[in-house]
Amino acid sequence: MIEPVQLTGEMIAVMVLLGLTIFLFVSEIVPIDVAAITIMVFLGLTSMIPGYDGLIPVEYLFDGFASNAVISIIAVMIIGAGLDKTGIMSQAAGKILKLGGQAEGRIISVISLSVGAVSSFMQNIGAAALFLPVIARTARRGNLPISRLLMPMGFCAILGGTVTMVGSSPLILLNDLIESSNRSLVQGIEPMDTFTLFSVTPIGLALIGAGILYFVLLGRFVLPVVKDKPQESGSTLTYFREVYGIEGDVYEARLASNSSLIGSHFSEIEEAGRNGWIVAIRTGEKITVAPGGNTELDVGTEFAIMGRYESVENFCRDNGLELKRELDVFSETLSPTSAGIAEVVVPPDSTFIGKTLKELSLRRRYGATALAVFRIDQVIDNDLGELYLQAGDTLVLHGQWRDFGPLVQERNLAVVTDLPRDDTRPRKLPFAVLSFLLALSLILFSDVQLSVALMTGALLMILSGVLRIDEAYKSIGWQSVFLLAGLIPLGIAVETTGTAAWISQQLLISLGDVPIWLLQAAIAVLATFFTLVMSNVGATVLLVPLAVNIAIGAGANPAVFALTVALATSNSFLIPTHQVNALIMGPGGYRVKDFIRAGGMMTVLFLVVMLIMLNLVF
Repeated sequence: MIEPVQLTGEMIAVMVLLGLTIFLFVSEIVPIDVAAITIMVFLGLTSMIPGYDGLIPVEYLFDGFASNAVISIIAVMIIGAGLDKTGIMSQAAGKILKLGGQAEGRIISVISLSVGAVSSFMQNIGAAALFLPVIARTARRGNLPISRLLMPMGFCAILGGTVTMVGSSPLILLNDLIESSNRSLVQGIEPMDTFTLFSVTPIGLALIGAGILYFVLLGRFVLPVVKDKPQESGSTLTYFREVYGIEGDVYEARLASNSSLIGSHFSEIEEAGRNGWIVAIRTGEKITVAPGGNTELDVGTEFAIMGRYESVENFCRDNGLELKRELDVFSETLSPTSAGIAEVVVPPDSTFIGKTLKELSLRRRYGATALAVFRIDQVIDNDLGELYLQAGDTLVLHGQWRDFGPLVQERNLAVVTDLPRDDTRPRKLPFAVLSFLLALSLILFSDVQLSVALMTGALLMILSGVLRIDEAYKSIGWQSVFLLAGLIPLGIAVETTGTAAWISQQLLISLGDVPIWLLQAAIAVLATFFTLVMSNVGATVLLVPLAVNIAIGAGANPAVFALTVALATSNSFLIPTHQVNALIMGPGGYRVKDFIRAGGMMTVLFLVVMLIMLNLVF
């Protein structure tokens, strides 16, 4: 019989910090990684109390940055970036188009299986970002609404993270949390075993299978057909005209000698408002696509203006420009093979969030002109320079394809359009595959720690030239790293102070004598709720110690209860709070109610399949 746990001052302090953590995550007063670091610092400051060593020993405060889980996540990101650099995803797109055919159900099945397999071994947000241009190309070639394909892809990218123990941050973190809990177990309780790479594979495969069947059988009822998106394929210009109201015709104009713009700068034209978009300028013999605001205008300056003819004609008449009917000066520079329009999405962890387009200087960074911003269900095309970006915003940019190259590498933006790429290294594919297989073999057939095995594969990617070291650094999602490293000390404090044991004891007393499966279901539902209002890493760190103590108190398997939490934190379909859902919301033209409609049934299905498989496998 386990002795009752008495409430202490330390427990109260930890619960205050837990409440503050949840408040910061839900309110988003500060970014979630900043919130995690804040809590970690607060834990460290408790050591300043006279005669007290703090809620955790201060010498262990920053151990999270060198933890097995954090290093593993960094290595997984580098390996994923290396595979992408070889162009293997473009090859995968071709195979998907070939296998999928024209039938919606078949295309959904092929895409869902593909993204599920990829996200089994890399972060699901990365897998979803890689498949965005694949889906765009598939939808246009197959005469299908992209909204019917993006949501199944996004959901299965999340589900793919449950197939292996390196597929999602909660599962990578789980073994570390189990080992931490083992150190805090009272005498007489047997330590929990950790999980191997494929321990969860039967459960993950069942979840992916259930997700695919759900969309194939019920997709026609739950998947939205976004009216603002074109339902028939056509030219790229037709697509952007129908979706964003952007007319794709480009006209040339010359600055006349009597123009009021002579001696002014390009930024003054923008500030005065536009009836079209000036996408290029020639001054002297120099042609500049997406000119900077400090470009000086003089007699004879040539403009390339995109827009409706009537609007462009009015603009030219009002500003003293001589309009031409056909392209001459810019015919080669702005030909469809050299330039065009691209869509990019602001992902949830982007540092561009909260900044204006003017601050970002898209013209200088990428040689791109911002034509419009698509936000949830509205197209914004006025005063773009002063628009503050939000997560999920879709930017519509015009520029030369060669200048868009850095966009593909930019972690702060996810490219939707299938851009021509010349930055891949297909010759390095054998080295990338070898690096991946080596890491996998070390995990499966040796006793090497997970972080060492994965970092071996990541290092080989760099040494073999698949990735340059600067590209490896850029591939790392530092927000995830600091979030995880900052929360690990809080998890230790929850465990070592007895807070988790006390909370679980109170819950067991409140629930009374209920079946173990009902307790497990309650933990799964609680984890699902937490992951909808905060990060899945945060939910895992907070709930695993609680689940372990509840299982011990009820005489259940604590490792299975811990795994229940780590899996249930992937049940993020009801609202677009998960990073993957936020990523696809703009390109798919989705609204919150679309996620509630499709994600509501998916949430219940996930819980049922997960709980059944957990009890069958374990």
